[in-house]
Amino acid sequence: MKKVAIIGAGIGGISTAIRLAHKGFEVSVFEANSYAGGKLSSFDLNGYRFDAGPSLFTLPNLVVELFELVGKNPKEYFEYTKLPDICHYFWEDATKLTAWAENERFAKEVEDVTGEPAQKILDFLKDSAFKYEVLDGLFLQDSLHKLSTWTSAKALKGYLNLPKLGIFGTMNDANEKLFKNPKIVQLFNRYATYNGSDPYQTPATLNIIPHLEYNIGAFFPKKGMVSITNSLVKLAEDLGVQFFYESKVEEILVEKDKVSGIRYSNISEKNISKAYDVVVSNMDVTPTYRKLMPNQKHPDRLLNQPKSSSGVIFYWGIKKQFAELGLHNIFFSDDYQQEFNTMFQEKTICQDPTVYINITSKLKPDDAPEGCENWFVLINAPANEGQNWDKIIADTRQNVIQKVSRILGENIGDLIECEEILDPRTIESKTSSAQGALYGNSSNNRYAAFLRHANFSSKIKNLYFVGGSVHPGGGIPLAISSAKIACKYIEI
Repeated sequence: MKKVAIIGAGIGGISTAIRLAHKGFEVSVFEANSYAGGKLSSFDLNGYRFDAGPSLFTLPNLVVELFELVGKNPKEYFEYTKLPDICHYFWEDATKLTAWAENERFAKEVEDVTGEPAQKILDFLKDSAFKYEVLDGLFLQDSLHKLSTWTSAKALKGYLNLPKLGIFGTMNDANEKLFKNPKIVQLFNRYATYNGSDPYQTPATLNIIPHLEYNIGAFFPKKGMVSITNSLVKLAEDLGVQFFYESKVEEILVEKDKVSGIRYSNISEKNISKAYDVVVSNMDVTPTYRKLMPNQKHPDRLLNQPKSSSGVIFYWGIKKQFAELGLHNIFFSDDYQQEFNTMFQEKTICQDPTVYINITSKLKPDDAPEGCENWFVLINAPANEGQNWDKIIADTRQNVIQKVSRILGENIGDLIECEEILDPRTIESKTSSAQGALYGNSSNNRYAAFLRHANFSSKIKNLYFVGGSVHPGGGIPLAISSAKIACKYIEI
């Protein structure tokens, strides 16, 4: 039986382990942390539970597919529910808008609140679905680095619809052409942040992203986002996958342009070498090359690409409940373009940032003490380039408290009874993400899809890559998809 070493127990690594165990490989997963999931983990603080990282769940079929692949009943491992309301939006001028899951209701809400014609919303969501239908099979399910992808029927469909895919203009330009109300332009521009991009630079192709929420749905795992990780780890273990925690891989061993194994250290022993037939890295591709293969030739053009945005997250235990807030909430900045200029050009956070607040206790009450709420407060931030993060965080904290307090009419600072902070430095150290970037390379140009590393090495045999820093991109659905693509090329 061939042996596989997977470096990193992120969602991409766990998904790969399940697929390869099902194929008949002997699979071992090495994780430097004491827990699985990478960004998709959780922690407890003073009676509050927080999901540490991703807070939005879309395309649950990709998770369900892993259970069905191996003949298991997904409901025995994992349950989720569809959200009736996707997000609650707030602006400084007291405008409030609920993005309902039912499209006609959402479109009517937009028209009633902002005057933007409901039909414009429906047209946008129909176009988003069209873009997704064309691009899903081509970019999200196959490797862009195989000739067969570009000569397929799916590729032909893409070529024929090229002018309709928004490749040659920006997301903001496309949205400004369709919508007259700047608040609705801002609302749909927000989806660029789902892969750490700038809507004023990234191609309008990324207007496929709203399709996932509005036409397919936004969902909530009944036991929190971490239950995605926990259920998949349980499935992998049931298939015989072994997980080695607090086991840091130090080197990928290569002999004659072919992987031969790994060298790793754990809490009791250093520099353990083990032979493996296949190595799959779920670690960010940049440190995979720079740290684990320092003597191999590096694809510097890809590794040196500008990185996506990162984030500053405040985990706050709030000793009050707010009826006007939902699971997902956005408090928009007044000058969205300046916010992105500050982040990507000035490499800092503006004084009036957009604030995202996720409150899982709305649907899972035991995540907070009675009468309280667990706030996951995310502010988009630049990748780590040695900024004075202590000052940035202190200033941002003050600005966020003042902004949310103004809009809700309550002094939020007085309600915070416990706090934890995650910033680009700690994201980098805890998850091995280059510069703390949440989505690998930036997507701020039309060629971004081609500036991600393939799911396999063209230079080193039996070396593969999965996770958010490689094709097809960051986020839970794409990380799971990266595993499916890579496993197409790993044969027993």
